[in-house]
Amino acid sequence: MYRDTSIKSKNKGMTLIEVLIAMFILVTGILGAVAMQASAKKGSFDAMQRSVASALAQDIIERMRSNDATALAGYAGTDYGVALNSLPGIRCNTTATLCTPAEMLINDQYEWEMALIGADVMQGTDKVAGLSGARACISHAANAVTVVISWQGRTAISDSQKDTCGTAGTKRRQVIVGAFIN
Repeated sequence: MYRDTSIKSKNKGMTLIEVLIAMFILVTGILGAVAMQASAKKGSFDAMQRSVASALAQDIIERMRSNDATALAGYAGTDYGVALNSLPGIRCNTTATLCTPAEMLINDQYEWEMALIGADVMQGTDKVAGLSGARACISHAANAVTVVISWQGRTAISDSQKDTCGTAGTKRRQVIVGAFIN
């Protein structure tokens, strides 16, 4: 096959400006993907915190249901998460230990508060579980129980002030769970 070398090709490759424009578009796309990943990670953390708060609220409600009705009023309080109660003298965590409703109440409060502030999972001397800046309030009226759990989120939002439990502020998050206990 014979080629005519006298005709010069019009396309000799990409110019520097075309390469720079392509690189700019590529870098912009990569930065957008990185920003989206960071935003998703923050959202995932906030969702996990809300899930933990909901599980903790259900946990204390189930503990209340498991105990005798005479001890129900003892669960009410507004200072959960402020300072961890001392270790109960009688632990109700084995089948060999029979506890009264009052002893069960003290154990429930201690174990639940440990989970609330993350003191039940330690890595060295650091708490690695629980909620950030957690506070909880439990109110009881007749058979109605309301559990409010407040914690500090990572980003600022408007504080809806649904309940006065916890420290008010733009990072406060709350889960409020109501239940009837017979």
